[in-house]
Amino acid sequence: MDIKIEKKPWYIRYRYHLLGGACFAAFLIYVISLSLGPRKLRIEADNIRIAEVKDDKFMEYVDVEGLVQPILTIKVNTREAGSVERIVGEEGTLMKQGDTILVLTNPDLIRSIEDQRDEWEKQRISYREKEIEMEQKSLTLKQQTLQAQYEMQRLTKSFGLDREEYNMGIKSRAQLQVAQDEYEYKLKNTELQMESLRQDSAMTLIRRELLAGDLERESKKLRRAEERLEGLVVRAPIGGQLSFVKVTPGQQVASGESIAEIKVLDQYKIHTALSEYYIDRITTGLPATVNYQGRRYPLRITKVVPEVKERMFDVDLVFTEQMPENVRVGKSFRVQIELGQPEQALVIPRGNFYQNTGGQWIYKVNASRTRAVKVPITIGRQNPQQYEITEGLQPGDLVVVTGYDTFGDAEELVIK
Repeated sequence: MDIKIEKKPWYIRYRYHLLGGACFAAFLIYVISLSLGPRKLRIEADNIRIAEVKDDKFMEYVDVEGLVQPILTIKVNTREAGSVERIVGEEGTLMKQGDTILVLTNPDLIRSIEDQRDEWEKQRISYREKEIEMEQKSLTLKQQTLQAQYEMQRLTKSFGLDREEYNMGIKSRAQLQVAQDEYEYKLKNTELQMESLRQDSAMTLIRRELLAGDLERESKKLRRAEERLEGLVVRAPIGGQLSFVKVTPGQQVASGESIAEIKVLDQYKIHTALSEYYIDRITTGLPATVNYQGRRYPLRITKVVPEVKERMFDVDLVFTEQMPENVRVGKSFRVQIELGQPEQALVIPRGNFYQNTGGQWIYKVNASRTRAVKVPITIGRQNPQQYEITEGLQPGDLVVVTGYDTFGDAEELVIK
């Protein structure tokens, strides 16, 4: 007897098809929800750095590399023109003040000085001849003065004798009057002669002084000319290391030309270049430090060059206390230039998020450290270690500070 087989319901017969369709529909809904909702990115916790926002001390400073240079570099210039006869000082030699660097020769200068020496010799001989003449005239004047004084004494005695003879009645009043007139005439004549002698003597002295002054001036001119010969020997103006000599034997050099350089090695400075961003905040006297082998060496800024080249400007610093033991020209140090006093601020560590976001937003992590979402922030000051947060975060918040190169435009990070 045949058994009647009942047909199964359609939902039983097509259950696998229905199940597959339901799964496909769920997948479509999931894909659509992902495309319409915020984009998520799964990342490994080991590939990022999570930092805590802290209310901490903030010191604004600039960290740059500086090169050690001598505290002073002196350019050596020639005092006289000439050709290089020989070079005495070698590059790199430690020199004392006054040591010879090179010797020049200048035949024209030597001939000019010899002509001036001959001229001075002629002046000296002429002065000596005039001096002898003046000495002879002085002797003559002295002799004439002596003769005049003798005449005055003789006339005084003669007139006195005449007066006594008149009193004795030997001579008459008329004879005494004649003697008196002669005495007064010769007295006035002798006084005029004495005055003339005094003026001649004064003129002789003045003339002698003028001649002596002329000879002294010629002598000074000769000494100055001879000192120019010393200028043909170029000497070190100060003690230090002769860094270079940029002339060769036989080369013609002009007066005042720079031919060498001396570096003073008694003390050193650190030279660095800073971004023009800091040009209004960097001034002389600002403190700085060098951290080397676990020790801090204080410095201060001594020179700021305001000229900006390729968006950078130059700064010089000197050590204010002890220097590192192995300081030498050309060695580099990391220098931290302080821009103010430490202040309390909301800070986060530096990271590559700033380069990717421009400091306008950051990923904020939830308390369980499983998710992170974008939040807008405002960054104030910065130093090589920290950023100052002025808006968008609170103390204790967690943020992602690295790994932004791989995040793309994800709105949310799922941290595994």
